Amino acid sequence: MKKLIGLLGVMAISATCYTASATAQDAKLTDRLDNAAAVMGEIMNTPDKGIPQSILADAHCVVVVPSYKKGAFVVGAQYGQGVATCRTPHGWSAPVFVQLAGGSFGFQIGGQETDLVLLAMNDHGLEDMLHSKFKLGGDASVAAGPVGRNAAADTDITLHAEFLTYSRARGIFAGIDLSGVVLSQNTDDTRTEYGSDLPFQSVLHGEAPAPANSVRFVHTVAKYFVVSKDNQ
Repeated sequence: MKKLIGLLGVMAISATCYTASATAQDAKLTDRLDNAAAVMGEIMNTPDKGIPQSILADAHCVVVVPSYKKGAFVVGAQYGQGVATCRTPHGWSAPVFVQLAGGSFGFQIGGQETDLVLLAMNDHGLEDMLHSKFKLGGDASVAAGPVGRNAAADTDITLHAEFLTYSRARGIFAGIDLSGVVLSQNTDDTRTEYGSDLPFQSVLHGEAPAPANSVRFVHTVAKYFVVSKDNQ
């Protein structure tokens, strides 16, 4: 009997620890989604310094990597953790979690806290997003995006780039060259968010409902997409 009681006690402690760990993980993902929504809102609410309306109107997917004061960019390991959503016939998809690493990324942002925004601009860019891992500038063409509500976006480099990329550091928002950076799925965080191994492609194609903690992020992206369309 004592052994049984002891075993039950160990199981109860293990269950409590697991629940606490899962709750902490859920809170971390919610913070990332909320931070990504805040980044988009702050960037687009900066007078004459946001992403051009014409570019937002044509974007197929949006990736936001908000900075974190604690371990957002780790030298020699993960450089950034973010979230992504794609346009579907019924609106913007539920988000998936992604990560960025490698290339010249670390040299360009150094140790600064930096927010990143990546926009997939065509069907090829969308297909690249659906792969588990690809290199910007290698598997997918990439260019620093133009800045300013009414900035011209008709140069050869922006017309033919599958991804346009932006950064915000110390209050300065500008295009950034992320050639050589690897964008990949964060399968662990996506599994935690949905409670199962949903295919990356299925979520971005709009086949999964947006979890409650992601609604703010998805609605923020949708808000500026609609504004972009209305102002063309």
